[in-house]
Amino acid sequence: MPLLPCLKKKKPLGSLGKSIFQKHNPPVQQNYQALLETCLRNKQLFTDESFPADISSIGTGAIVKKLPRNVQWKRPHALHRTPVFYAANRKQLDLCQGLVGNCWFLAALQALTFHQDILAAVVPQNQSFERKYAGIFHFRFWHFGEWVDVVVDDRLLVNEAGELVFVSSVYKNVFWGALLEKAYAKLYGSYEDLQIGQVSEALVDFTGGVNIRIQLPAAPPDLWDILTRATYSRSLMCCQTQLGAAKVLKNGLVAGHAYTVTGIRKVTCQYGPENLVRLRNPWGKIEWNGDWSDSSYKWELLSPKEKILLRKKKEDGEFWMSLQDFKIHFVDVVICKLTPDLVSQEDGKKWMYSLKNGRWVKGSTAGGSLGFSKGMFWMNPQYWLNILASEDSKRNLGSCSVVISLMQKHSSKHRNRAPHLFIGFSLYKVALQQEEINQKLPPAFFTRHQPVNKRQVFLDEREVTCDFHLEPGVYVIVPSTLEPQQESEFILRVFSRKHILREMGGNTSFILSKNILKEIVDRYEGKIWEDFFTKHFEQNPEINAVQLQRILNNVSWRHFWSFHLNFSLDACQSILALLDLNATGTLSIQEFRVLWKRLLFYMEVFQKRDTNRSGKLDLVELRAAVQETGISLSNEVCNLMAIRYGDPDLKISFESFMCFMLRVEIMGEAFRNLTQDGKGIYLRESEWMMMTLYS
Repeated sequence: MPLLPCLKKKKPLGSLGKSIFQKHNPPVQQNYQALLETCLRNKQLFTDESFPADISSIGTGAIVKKLPRNVQWKRPHALHRTPVFYAANRKQLDLCQGLVGNCWFLAALQALTFHQDILAAVVPQNQSFERKYAGIFHFRFWHFGEWVDVVVDDRLLVNEAGELVFVSSVYKNVFWGALLEKAYAKLYGSYEDLQIGQVSEALVDFTGGVNIRIQLPAAPPDLWDILTRATYSRSLMCCQTQLGAAKVLKNGLVAGHAYTVTGIRKVTCQYGPENLVRLRNPWGKIEWNGDWSDSSYKWELLSPKEKILLRKKKEDGEFWMSLQDFKIHFVDVVICKLTPDLVSQEDGKKWMYSLKNGRWVKGSTAGGSLGFSKGMFWMNPQYWLNILASEDSKRNLGSCSVVISLMQKHSSKHRNRAPHLFIGFSLYKVALQQEEINQKLPPAFFTRHQPVNKRQVFLDEREVTCDFHLEPGVYVIVPSTLEPQQESEFILRVFSRKHILREMGGNTSFILSKNILKEIVDRYEGKIWEDFFTKHFEQNPEINAVQLQRILNNVSWRHFWSFHLNFSLDACQSILALLDLNATGTLSIQEFRVLWKRLLFYMEVFQKRDTNRSGKLDLVELRAAVQETGISLSNEVCNLMAIRYGDPDLKISFESFMCFMLRVEIMGEAFRNLTQDGKGIYLRESEWMMMTLYS
C-alpha cells in the first residue's frame, strides 16, 4: 500500500554496529545443453540434485498440512501414454491452479500465452518427450536485470490417483505449465515460496518489461483507449480484486484474487454501444454472475451473430463484464509492456532503457527517506539523469515521457523468507553537467530544494514504478528505503525516448580546502610550536618511526578536549612511508611540518564530528567527517576504509582516521602527477611496486 514517509511511526534506530551486508544470492547456473548431452550419452534420465524430489523443494510450512496423503514424484511418461510438452494447436489458456495459492503467478502465465513470441523466450519450444528426451527441461526468466536459464528434471508431485498436485492442464497429457511452475519454484526456493505474491512481479519475470498500474476506482477518462492500445500491442494484462472476508463473493468473484485480462470488445446493443472486458479465473472455474456473464439477459440485446461469436456457456473460469463493472469490482489493472509507450500514446516509437545496480549499506549508503532522517538522506546512492529533447518532446510542448522503476533484491534464497522493505525514490531538478557528477549532492542541497515528485510513494513491494512528463534537462534520482540503516541491493531502471544515466560519486575526488587548512594551522601554530619543532629537530635533523611515535604520543593538546594520542609503531611506519619522499626511512623538519598541518586539520574535523566525545567515529560520523574535509569518496572506498581501519564494530579512532586521510591525499596527488588524461595512468612495474609497497 502507498505510504508517505511522514505517516509511518518512527522506530528507534538500533546500534550501527558492524554491518554484515547480505548480498542477493543469484540462482545456480546449470548448462542445459551439456547436461542433456551427458544424459543422452549415458542413456539415463536427468535427476536434479539442486532441486530434489523431496520435502525441501515443496516447503516446510503450512503447505505441508495441505498435501494429500501418499504423494509421489512421477515423470510424465508414468502419468500418460503419450505426454506432450507443448501443444501449439490447443488453447494454452486451459491451465488450472493447483494446491499452491499462486493465482498471481498463473494469471500472469496465462497472459503470457497470448503472445507466442514472448512465450517462446520463456518456454523454449524445441523440447519434447520423444526426440532427445532425457527427463530434463529448461525455462528462461528475467531475474533482477538479466535473463537466467533454469534447468529442472521432469519429476512432478502427484496424489494417489496420479493427478498433479500443483499446476495442471485441462488436457491431461500436456505438461509445459507444470514444468514451468517447477522451474519458477526452483528460482525462488520452493513451491511454498510461490504462495504469496503480486501479479506485477510475475509479469516482469516473464518479460523484463515495465509495469503500469492503474487504480480502477480513480481510473483516467481514457481507460478504454489505454486498454485498447495494450490489447493490440506487446502487452500482458492482469487485474486483482479487493481483499475481503468471504473467499467467493455473491457475484461470483473471488476476494483477494488475481485474474487475467484475456480480451476487450466494443459491442452494439439496442440502447447503444457497450465496452466489455473478458477475464479468466486461474482456477479454471467459478465465474462472475452479473451483467454479461454466461447466463446474463444482456446477451439478448446483441445481434444473433455477435451473440454467437462472444457468448460461451461453459464453466471454464472465463467470462465477460462491462467496463463500468470492471472499474467497480476490481482494485487495479496491471499492464506490462516491453516498452512503456502506453503512457505517451505513441506506439511503435523507440524507447531507451538504462539499468543501474546499487545497494543500501548500513552506515554508508542507507540514509532512509527525507521524512525520517533529513540529516542522513544525502548518504543514499544518487544518479544523474539527463533527459534529452526528442521529436516527441517538440510535439508535446517540450514534455518528455519518462518511466522510472526501482526494484529491491531479496537476500534470501527463499523468496518469502525476506520481507520486502518500504522503498521509493525522490527526483530533483538540478543544474549539474556530466563532468560535475564525481561528487554527490551535499546535505545542504536537500534542505533547500523540493523534489519534483513532492509526494513520494513508498511501497513494501518488490518494485516501485512511476511515470513522469518532464522537461528536457538534468535531474538527480535518489532511491531510498523508508527508514534509515536498512540494507538491500536494488536495481534502478529508466525508460525514455532519449536520456543519459550515470551514478554520482562513483569516483574519488580530491579537493582539500586550502583556506580551511590555513585557518586552522594559523590558529595553533605560534612560538610554542616553533620551540617544539626546534627542540626535537636540533638534536635529530631527521627522525625515524620510533622517534615519530614518541613525539606524537607525548604532545599536550591544550586546545582540544581530553585528547591523548596513541599512535602505534605500525601506524607511524605507515605515515613515514607516505611522507618520506626520498625513501631514506626518516622525516626531515620540512616533511614533519606537512604532517603537522594535516594533523591539526584532521584533529579539528574529528573533534567536530565525534559528537558524543567517545574518541571514535561510527560509520555515519565517519562519512560526515570525510565529507567535511572536502574529499568525496565512492561508497566502495568508504566501506573498505571501515573494514581496513576500523575496530570489530567498524568504529574509527583518530589515529586510524589520520592514517587513512593521509593515504587518500598522497595517493590522489600521485594519480594527478602520473595521469596524462585525468582518467587513468600507465605505470612501469617498478613504479607500481613503489606505490603499493610504500602506501
